Amino acid sequence: MTGNNVDFEIVYDKEAVDKIRRAKKRVVRVTVEDTTETDKQKMMMDNLSKMQSTNLNLKFKFENFVVGENSKIAYSIAKLVAEHPAEMYNPLFIYGGSGLGKTHLMQAIGHYAVFHHSRKKVKYVKTQDFFNQYIDNLNPNNKNKTELMTKFRQKFKNVDILLIDDIQFIESKKKFMDELFDILDSLLQKSKQIVLTSDRLPKDIPTLPDRLRTRFEMGIVVDIQPPPVETRVAILKKWASDVRLHIGDDVIDFIAQNFTNNVRELEGAFNKVTAIADIEGVKIDLEFAQKVLGSETKKKKITINNIAQTVSEYFGITVDNMKSPARSQNISDARKYTIYLAREMTKMSYEEIANFLNKKHTTMLYSYEKIVELADRDTEVKETIRELKQAVLVNIS
Repeated sequence: MTGNNVDFEIVYDKEAVDKIRRAKKRVVRVTVEDTTETDKQKMMMDNLSKMQSTNLNLKFKFENFVVGENSKIAYSIAKLVAEHPAEMYNPLFIYGGSGLGKTHLMQAIGHYAVFHHSRKKVKYVKTQDFFNQYIDNLNPNNKNKTELMTKFRQKFKNVDILLIDDIQFIESKKKFMDELFDILDSLLQKSKQIVLTSDRLPKDIPTLPDRLRTRFEMGIVVDIQPPPVETRVAILKKWASDVRLHIGDDVIDFIAQNFTNNVRELEGAFNKVTAIADIEGVKIDLEFAQKVLGSETKKKKITINNIAQTVSEYFGITVDNMKSPARSQNISDARKYTIYLAREMTKMSYEEIANFLNKKHTTMLYSYEKIVELADRDTEVKETIRELKQAVLVNIS
């Protein structure tokens, strides 16, 4: 990598290795009392091999998912699905913003199945990868395209548990939607478990046909909300414990109070503080954490309140006007731009925007799509969007 010869040494940490071995032994469930140590080792290696072949990440399991008020229902239902696949809640549809733990819960189901239902075939795939495989098999340069498509379909139809991440990316992919419907329908008819994740509700995915939407909704739909401060504190304490690091409560509270959007953002802040402390060989105290994360904690987050206030000033109305039943052109336009910007500049769902504006959810979707449509052909609308975005950023700086 460096282009030069380098000296190196291998450091063997026996305590860390023993800890990993103990953790792996806890994961493996051996049901036959007289199983030999060799058989146990083979079973463990087989399970670990399955984790890799199914695209699952070993760290995403139920044991290390920190449950809070924001996720306890989703966690409980995911655990039931893992313990009794295809017996209840099928499909399971988990939705929520980015970095809140949807993928963790989905993969935990797969992890549990590999180690507890060893005969079941598990397949995890991201929607974008799923789509890319589909396109590759349709390549006109393929001489055996029919055979490739048959193999592609069988790969997903011949599983017991199919986990599809970020299903919202199927929007506008009409042919792929047809293919996906056929695969899901086949699995459901054979009583196979399906788990889907998305950053929005099925009804909020544009261009999603009713037959797919109803399939997504026929089992159960659960959400994960951003974690409250108590959960963020618990998550940070668990991470510190996992790496055997003592961090004071004042530091934990500081990080938890300043990184509120999602777990991924929280993890980034935690990793930054611990990594720099390790590199510089210093103790982590509140002053050090504030110094390391100071510039990031000063960044103001864009909220729908910021957006609504900016848009109302731009159109010469009040935020209360937008929340009212009034339908004048000026207020209606301001409302549409607020909805559009809230979707583009925040992680809010249509349902959350509707609650803020005291309007129906369906109106949110229509208003957003209307602005998108107009922006494609109307330079004035596009310029208004640009001016409003710039004004929002100026107002929060």
